[in-house]
Amino acid sequence: MEIRPILSALLRNRTGAVLIALQIAVTLAVVINAAHIVKQRLDLIGRPTGMDVANIFEVHSFDFAGEFNYRERVRGDLELLRNMPGVRAATVMNQVPLSGGGSSSGYFREPEREGPEVAGNHFTVDEQAVDTLGVSLSAGRNFRLEEIDYMDLDNVDVDSVLVTAAFAERLFPDGDALGSTIYSGGGDPLTIIGIIEHMHGSWVDWEELDQVVLLPVYVEQDFVRYVVRTEPGRRDEVLGIVEQKLSELDRERAVRGVRSMEELAAESYRGDRMMAVLLTAVIFLLIAITALGIVGLASFSVKSRTKQIGTRRAIGASRFDIVRYFLVENWLITTGGVILGSVLAVAFNLWLVRTFELPKLDFIYIPLGILALWILGQLAVLGPARRAASIAPAIATRTV
Repeated sequence: MEIRPILSALLRNRTGAVLIALQIAVTLAVVINAAHIVKQRLDLIGRPTGMDVANIFEVHSFDFAGEFNYRERVRGDLELLRNMPGVRAATVMNQVPLSGGGSSSGYFREPEREGPEVAGNHFTVDEQAVDTLGVSLSAGRNFRLEEIDYMDLDNVDVDSVLVTAAFAERLFPDGDALGSTIYSGGGDPLTIIGIIEHMHGSWVDWEELDQVVLLPVYVEQDFVRYVVRTEPGRRDEVLGIVEQKLSELDRERAVRGVRSMEELAAESYRGDRMMAVLLTAVIFLLIAITALGIVGLASFSVKSRTKQIGTRRAIGASRFDIVRYFLVENWLITTGGVILGSVLAVAFNLWLVRTFELPKLDFIYIPLGILALWILGQLAVLGPARRAASIAPAIATRTV
């Protein structure tokens, strides 16, 4: 089948073809960029955290009775938690990773804030924090019990820290972080005794999410946050009774805020998840509208060419010839649309990069999008094409 007669027919009736080609172009541009953004959001949500997120939960203890012995309470609570059936480890933390709440500070290699500054999301923990979080040390050692200190909130003063490998690499690009001394923004010297292989901090949209510092401190205050890690599959079992057990141990306080780390992470990633769902819906809606447009144009074309189709059938054109005619015609319209759409997709992505600082488009999306719309166009026109092929020559000629 020659392309020239089909092109000639399209040029004579170009309004519908041009509109469908423009619709395909816009669809390709939007779908490619939307799919790219969805992939970016899903990659963010699915990033390895370095922690045993599925088996960790937090629980809060609030004092309302006035004077109480913080150290005795923490000691008793931790003994209870660590000895509960199904619990692997428990610690006290000022905040929970992935929760969106936390503290950060700048750290330096030299005193008096000299040299490059590296941000670190710091957490106060005890000697069971590594096991509680399920993280692994790539070098050095964990905190020892005797290194954990009790301090006021405004007077945190420790000698040693654990840091993540990402933090260590930023501050010590030569790889000599272990055993080195770093300085907090307040000028306190801290010795790096261990390096955590990988761990996420509090803020999932922070570029330095994996730059974490653990401080061996119990901060004495009215509020205590316990973080508990259970044996695989037993989190909900322990989570369901921990509030009751802690309340029975000491009734002069309120125990609440029992939440899994999965729940906290889901809240932190809610915006990313909603964006992915919304853009996915937009993708399917645009594809459906484009398919309906192609079907509508093809159906109109069949109806308006009944005489032509009948004449071709009468002079020997087979059903396959009629179907092929409409498939090729639609392919030409789709090809014009995807060529323009590819240019629009790149231009749209450049605007997104400059305006919203989104990652640049992976160009593999363009050929994949073109292929998808080619297939969509052929499937959409197949029904009207088969109806055209079923027109009998005699019926077609009687419509003259």
